[in-house]
Amino acid sequence: MQAAALVIDDLRDQYIQQMALVRQTYDRTGDGTAAIRRRSSIVDRLLIELWRRAFGADASAKVSMLALGGYGRKDLFPFSDIDVLFACTDDDTEKNTRPAIRALNQAMWDIGLRASPATRTLKECSRFDPDNLEFTLSTFDHRFLAGNFPLYQKLHNETFPGLVLSEWNEIAQKLGEIARSRHAKYGNTIFHLEPNLKECPGGLRDFNLAPWFALLFHLKEHKEWPKQRSGAGSSDKASALGWQSAHGDAEAAFDFLSAARCFLHFRHGRDDNTLDWQSQDEAAANSVGLETRGTADPAYWMRTYYRHARTIYRRAVLLMEHLPAPVSFYKQFRKRRSPIQGTDFSLDQGRIDISPTAQFSDTDGLLRIFAIISNHGYTLTQAAEDRITDALPVLAIHTPEGPYLWNCLREVLLGPHAAHALRTMHALGILEMLIPEFHGIDALVIRDSYHRYTVDEHTFLTIDNVHALRRPVEDYEQRLATLLPEIDRLDLLLLALLLHDTGKARRNGEHTAQSVELADSFLARLDFDIEEREIVRKLIRSHLEMSSALRRDIFDTDNVHTLSERVGSPLLLKMLTLITYADIKAVHPDALTPWKAENLWQLYMSTANFMDRSVDEVRYHADLDPTLLYRIGAMLPGPGEAKFPTQEKAIRKFLEGLPQRYLQTRLPEQIRNHFLLAAKVDQNQFEPIQLDLRPHRQLLELTVIARDRSRLFADVAGTLAAWGMNIVKADAFANEAGIIVDSFQFTDTFRTLELNPEEKDRFTVNVREILSLGITSSKTQIEQLLANRRQTPRNGTVKVEVPTRLEFDSESSKHSTLLQVVAQDTPGLLRQIALVLHNHDCNIEVALVDTEGETAIDVFYLTQYSQKLTPEIQQTLAQNLKHALDKILPQPQNL
Repeated sequence: MQAAALVIDDLRDQYIQQMALVRQTYDRTGDGTAAIRRRSSIVDRLLIELWRRAFGADASAKVSMLALGGYGRKDLFPFSDIDVLFACTDDDTEKNTRPAIRALNQAMWDIGLRASPATRTLKECSRFDPDNLEFTLSTFDHRFLAGNFPLYQKLHNETFPGLVLSEWNEIAQKLGEIARSRHAKYGNTIFHLEPNLKECPGGLRDFNLAPWFALLFHLKEHKEWPKQRSGAGSSDKASALGWQSAHGDAEAAFDFLSAARCFLHFRHGRDDNTLDWQSQDEAAANSVGLETRGTADPAYWMRTYYRHARTIYRRAVLLMEHLPAPVSFYKQFRKRRSPIQGTDFSLDQGRIDISPTAQFSDTDGLLRIFAIISNHGYTLTQAAEDRITDALPVLAIHTPEGPYLWNCLREVLLGPHAAHALRTMHALGILEMLIPEFHGIDALVIRDSYHRYTVDEHTFLTIDNVHALRRPVEDYEQRLATLLPEIDRLDLLLLALLLHDTGKARRNGEHTAQSVELADSFLARLDFDIEEREIVRKLIRSHLEMSSALRRDIFDTDNVHTLSERVGSPLLLKMLTLITYADIKAVHPDALTPWKAENLWQLYMSTANFMDRSVDEVRYHADLDPTLLYRIGAMLPGPGEAKFPTQEKAIRKFLEGLPQRYLQTRLPEQIRNHFLLAAKVDQNQFEPIQLDLRPHRQLLELTVIARDRSRLFADVAGTLAAWGMNIVKADAFANEAGIIVDSFQFTDTFRTLELNPEEKDRFTVNVREILSLGITSSKTQIEQLLANRRQTPRNGTVKVEVPTRLEFDSESSKHSTLLQVVAQDTPGLLRQIALVLHNHDCNIEVALVDTEGETAIDVFYLTQYSQKLTPEIQQTLAQNLKHALDKILPQPQNL
């Protein structure tokens, strides 16, 4: 007994010394893969020695000792359990060898090895226990250590393959179920502040799915165990179902995780696989797993971890898609594979595959595939992904730019599965190829307790959150979802989200300014026009404004007023509200509480109401803020710097007193153009009317600049209606000098200008002529044109009858009485309203006209003799206005 104890002590000393050498070598080289291989060899020698002492030299004993699981793969981490199987030929052998096996197990513990032994007879090894899949999986990785070799050969060649083949479907299904359940436990994401290197998605358990699936499919095809199986980094395992690519991403990921897990084991002195904050700092300080030694930034080190975890997790998810699914009798006879026209791809039950003979020469078909993924949620097969990755150098030569690139990217962004498509593009390197500015935030970590996700994943989640509003669940989501139909350029909003955090890669200065700078270079390559570029720039620049306002009293007037000034326009406010919602919700799962979402909606409503009700109050004064004055002056045509001083007075005169709403909803280039037109009005009495007609997104926009006169707004509206133009939006502003700037956005209902380009000149000439006529003459001509237009049958019938509503409000504005008219949209409606206002000597200070479907919603800021309207005037005006509208509005149909 004493001699046996001395032997155990000697073996324990040997193990401690050898593991100390393993630790020293690891500390010097940082090679975790070598460390786990070396520990496996050390334990092999110890167990073989213990076997020899327990069973003697009798190789004919009817029992064998096998290494299983990680030990069987030779992936034995410093403090991992030692999984060993003692396989006996029959029950008698198991009974007779029980004392020796028990002594051997005890010796393992005495030496310092955490034994995890199992004893099974040959008959028991051939049975499948659905409640103990872990044991079956551990036999997938087995090695002979000592004992009866013919018994091992029987297990290897007959028992284990027979068990797997007989229960193939159930084993495969349960393997997928266990993996999915584990992923769900960790939120189906690799992004955890303190991840578990073994259990989390993208961890070592996910890495092992590849060789397990390889074994399953190999057995199914060849009916025998693979000829050679060794460590997890070996080529036969890594090549499982396309696991290994030509770029070595599998080995690189395994080597990094091995180094990191060895570091944790040595650091804690136990089988602890949680990468906590302190461990991250220390691992980064020692550059664990990195090719370069020295000290690394913790955020950079975690960035490397997430990149490797993403590679493993993505492959694991793709592997599980190969699991057999229950197929109905009907589906067996359905056509499985259908080609995707114009591409080398085909669709097979929700997975997109690629033709083996496909040749990538450009990105046309490839980008079309990602648009299909975005619209339908399909996934790429591993073969397709690997072919795309290998073809990237060729594709990079043909990288598209300009409108073609934007049209492709736009289709991806607008699809309901946009985030899924973008993640796929990102994982394959396509996204960075198209948008190099995005590369800086690849797996970028924000090291605080608030941000759960890397910057790139956070970006994709923001886009996911916007699209999820199409299927609202919570009450606050239903309210926010009402803003979606009111945003006619959702594509620009989603593009702003895609680029809004790219500046975080630079890590110096305010990231919003850096993001705008990076976005500028990309928008230039897209050939965006000035207005589109400015919308995206402003959304990125202002994407934190509402979040900042939420930290203050949302009902404080000054807070609302400040936010209103910084946002500028109602459309941008709606877009920023959705961006703020998506941004907060994408920080971490609990960031957007119902209370915070409610506050966001209240802030939006307060700011929107303030914008609508204070249009005539907030006006520009050059002495208080000369910035715009100087900016417009710098943009004027002319040589040298002398052009501004000579025109400063004229610019000041034009800008003075214009509502801030006008200035904030126009680009500086537009304001400059309007000033130049206004200068012509001042300089030439023979050109009293200046017109600017230009495309505006899907609409046309006509801006009229002239000296204020009676009924001008009404005449413009009437002329447009007479030409068959459907006015969608309109606004009217005036400066202190009496120059009016009226803008009308409209659709060309009968495509008159589109189909007849020469009509554009006749249209503007006709508008100018009518507006230049005397009041009586213009009225007669417009009414005659409108009469002819009303005789033309309307296209279709009224789908929704809108009752006319008139609302007066003298409280919201300090200077004006607000009149809101809600009515059925019909030709000449706006003109009829303006005529009645003119007949009652009402001056339109500001007009805001909008159309939603068949409903016209028009708001007028009115004064009479520079005063608010009295209640008596309001009552008379309401009666006359209702009577006038009844004449032109379609009458309700009798049912």
